Amino acid sequence: MKRLRACRQAPSVGRVLAEVTIRPQTELDVESVIDILEIVGAEGRWLGLEVPFDRRARAEAILRDLRQPTTFAGFVAEDVGRVVGSIDIRIAPYGVGSVAMAILDGYRSQGIGTRLVERGTEWAKQAGAHKLALEVWPHNDRAIGLYKKLGFVEEGRLHRHYRRRSGELWDAVVMGLLFDAGA
Repeated sequence: MKRLRACRQAPSVGRVLAEVTIRPQTELDVESVIDILEIVGAEGRWLGLEVPFDRRARAEAILRDLRQPTTFAGFVAEDVGRVVGSIDIRIAPYGVGSVAMAILDGYRSQGIGTRLVERGTEWAKQAGAHKLALEVWPHNDRAIGLYKKLGFVEEGRLHRHYRRRSGELWDAVVMGLLFDAGA
């Protein structure tokens, strides 16, 4: 099986993305996922991860995670053989799954994020999580809208919490999705 690379360009204008598939991440996808993190990270607006970062250390961490199938799952969005997005879910010992997602520009607002989150949510429920949690930048209206559409609620805000390399201090919106509100 050949290793897929992340797509570095947007899809053709007007192209239907019906061919995008969501599938489990494998070890062969690690470099593509790192490419996505690097590309989206370079935009400087959507991820906590800032570039440059240590690609080798990140690859080793992802490989370690992939070897923990009861507490970690990664899924990728693939468009005609090119990885264009990914989601990771890590379940803590106390039953809460942490969500991290990145989608390349040009593939956003096409339903890919919805499909990735739905797939990750399905896995987390089956793995025994009782809740998903995430943090998102307050200026990321598209992501906040996506998460709200899928049932996440805002649980709070971390004020001036993250120091960026520029020295700026950014807020983060904390969101959660309970699977069993009555438990």
